[in-house]
Amino acid sequence: MTEKPIRVLIAKPGVDGHDVGAKVVCRALMEAGMQVVYTGLRKSPEEIAKAARELDADVVGLSIMSGAHLPLSEKVAASLKQAGVTRAKLLVGGVIPARDRGALEALGVAAVFGVDATLADVVSWVRANAGRAA
Repeated sequence: MTEKPIRVLIAKPGVDGHDVGAKVVCRALMEAGMQVVYTGLRKSPEEIAKAARELDADVVGLSIMSGAHLPLSEKVAASLKQAGVTRAKLLVGGVIPARDRGALEALGVAAVFGVDATLADVVSWVRANAGRAA
């Protein structure tokens, strides 16, 4: 019996319109054998949580380049919990100052990938932490 692939939801919360990085990460994860859904730009925390629940996501990745990573991550984490999405790991990537990493972890963010992270770093972390085989 073949295991199901890791399911990853990549989302762009808020008004941030810079999604090239999100699309590149999606491609890398797909090439690594994962099932990836990209929600598109400007999704609300509730829309992200609904999509994560429908996908039965193993990982929810937020791409945030606007500087609003703390309030957006807090709102998405709360929406995921309210929607019953408790198993999925929450990742945040983008322009994230090192000083904010602890606050993100306190919100339940499992990993933070700054602009210096490599695609191999992201793929490796997802494989090791998603709870399914890729």
